[in-house]
Amino acid sequence: MFKYYGKIAPYLFLLPAGIVLLIFFFIPFFQTIGLSFFDYSNNIYHPDFTAIQNYIKILHNPIFYKVMWNTVIYLIVAVPILAIVPLFLAILINQKIRGITLYKILIYLPVIVSIVVAAIAFKWLYAQQGILNYILSIFHINAIGWLTDPKYAIYSVIFVTIWKGIGYYMMIYLAALMSVPKELYEACDIDGAGFLRKHLTVTVPHIMPTIALVTTISSISAMKIFAEIYVMTKGGPLNSTKTIVYYIYEKAFENLDLGYASAMAVILLGIVMIFSLINICCFERGKYNL
Repeated sequence: MFKYYGKIAPYLFLLPAGIVLLIFFFIPFFQTIGLSFFDYSNNIYHPDFTAIQNYIKILHNPIFYKVMWNTVIYLIVAVPILAIVPLFLAILINQKIRGITLYKILIYLPVIVSIVVAAIAFKWLYAQQGILNYILSIFHINAIGWLTDPKYAIYSVIFVTIWKGIGYYMMIYLAALMSVPKELYEACDIDGAGFLRKHLTVTVPHIMPTIALVTTISSISAMKIFAEIYVMTKGGPLNSTKTIVYYIYEKAFENLDLGYASAMAVILLGIVMIFSLINICCFERGKYNL
């Protein structure tokens, strides 16, 4: 009996996680695919089977391309900052200096703040009569519509995402820096290497898998951004901050067009899977023998 138990024990430990995945991922996933082939816009209780018409409608919808472009802007602006700035902070904090624990707490503090609370606070800061415009008025600069001007709105929301995520990714980098051998830094010091050269030749190559992980996680998070937009702008003004996830929510729960929203969700899942495959193929090829 114990002989067979040893063989099945790993699967027994994996069983609870498998059940959770089945209930909360695989079943909803296949249900979403099924919903995407129906039209719920006329009657939510008796939908019409439309095959791939929802996907065709999406490809001919200019708003879909607008929200996808907004999502791309999120990726282009937020991801490089969230991949580079936390690494720089982690390197600085990974030093033996006085009060380093306080610095870690201050940088990580935004992570534990609720995103809803943070969004409300920044919405107040960005208000027409808010603190930011008050500071600008001191220097005789006209007030800026941080959340009401399409030119600035999306970047104002992106800043909240960056402010919230820097501390989280910094802690990931700090954990990775602990695996870098100290002897390599000492060898660089003996050779007279400067701060920048030392970290470019030692730190970055050793933690490249972590950099790839942070880039992938931040990319997927940027594509799934929702709470900040929901609280601060509701996708406005003029759809300038509406991203793919918020558009899915709007179609599903405000317009009750579940089929159309499900089709967009399937497309989003495909994009996320492509990002994950790129990460595996480019950065973790050796690990998976690809």
